Amino acid sequence: MIIRRTLQPTLEKAAQQFPAVAVLGPRQSGKTTLAQQSFPDYTYFSFEDPDTRALVRADPRGFLNAYKDAKGVILDEIQHVPDLLSYMQTYIDKYKKIGHFIITGSHNLLLNESISQSLAGRIAILTLLPLSLQELQSAAVTPLEIDSVLFKGFYPGPNSTTMDPLLWYRSYLNTYIERDVRQIKNITSLADFQNFVKLCAGRVGQELNMTALSNDVGVSVPTISQWLSVLEASYIIILMQPYYKNFSKRLIKAPKLYFVDPGIVCSLLSITDTSQLFPHYLRGGLFESMIIADFYKQRFNQGLNPNCYFWRDQNGYEIDCIVEQPNLLRPIEIKVSQAYNTAALTHLTKWNEITETDPKNNVLIYGGDLDQPTQFGSIVSWRSIQGLV
Repeated sequence: MIIRRTLQPTLEKAAQQFPAVAVLGPRQSGKTTLAQQSFPDYTYFSFEDPDTRALVRADPRGFLNAYKDAKGVILDEIQHVPDLLSYMQTYIDKYKKIGHFIITGSHNLLLNESISQSLAGRIAILTLLPLSLQELQSAAVTPLEIDSVLFKGFYPGPNSTTMDPLLWYRSYLNTYIERDVRQIKNITSLADFQNFVKLCAGRVGQELNMTALSNDVGVSVPTISQWLSVLEASYIIILMQPYYKNFSKRLIKAPKLYFVDPGIVCSLLSITDTSQLFPHYLRGGLFESMIIADFYKQRFNQGLNPNCYFWRDQNGYEIDCIVEQPNLLRPIEIKVSQAYNTAALTHLTKWNEITETDPKNNVLIYGGDLDQPTQFGSIVSWRSIQGLV
């Protein structure tokens, strides 16, 4: 099954304005399929193929010139040949062909540096994360129960085939740690790194305490900071920052830790069946992480940067998510319970008092199916969150 991606119109529009467009995102998120669906007449090359890599490295200028008359070229997983970007700069400046290059890559840390050095002003950069709730709903493949969604995750593989999510995510993580991590960072102890990733999964939805994480893993705080950067750069985690407007309060400044995909968290936590999720102490954090990740997907799919933050003062008053929009700060509470409780909305009235904002913009996202307006804001089903950001 091919699931149409919401990013496709944004990608096609960018290719009408820039000589090159980069689609970055985690492995297996659908970048190759999206590029080929959007530009079926383009010549395709995958740099996962060692022969193709060798060919390009031997004569990068000749490689580019050989396809100057092609309608366009898709260069897949270009992080394997980052030097090619420098030659693309000369090629683009010479021929000035709009939309000629569509490139994909899986390592944000490496590619952003190469792109900014070589193709600044010549390339549009887009991000493709795994499937959004809207994309699953449009394809009519959304599981009925929340726990099934959390367990199955949002990667196209488990959602477009009959593949067992348990086996898929285990294989994905093994491949990521054994191969990709070595390319991003020289990590001497993969065992320590694997333990670190599992401990991060056990902190999903929580404020990040690097000192505590350092003590649990047995490595230094600077090492933890580097490893978090690796996870973030390879689209495994999201570090959501606090909202910094002071409002005369002392604020917590550590980010909150979320994962891009709940299926990965379930695998890391050794959850082997959906029935194990309902009583799990991290179920609420997993649900919150799923919602936050979907907010990021909604923004990226429109070619926009994320606009989500959280807010907590040192007295412990916290709001799960603050969505910053022009002339509007929308506070959102996220609760996994299938029965809504308006107390979660009235919890936001303190924020309204501090910021002098209208309660009608408050939102409670919950695990049920009905949407309901109230005098304290809107109660919104997890199935109806499209457009909130």
